[in-house]
Amino acid sequence: MLSPEELAAVDDFRFKHRMPTRAAAVRDLLRFGLAAAGVEAGAGVKSSSFGVFGRGPDGHTHGDPEGGNGTEP
Repeated sequence: MLSPEELAAVDDFRFKHRMPTRAAAVRDLLRFGLAAAGVEAGAGVKSSSFGVFGRGPDGHTHGDPEGGNGTEP
């Protein structure tokens, strides 16, 4: 969900860059933001690579990228 101000900024960016859809504008803005943060998000990169929680056999686990249950020392 975007605030009216954020939506206006996306639309301004979209029209200034002659983009066909809001979705295309949002994808470019996300790509620019990730690049500015030093994150490479090229083709084939999974969103789970950017998660805060690790994935274990039971789904999300607390902070363990190896997929443990977060209770081991």
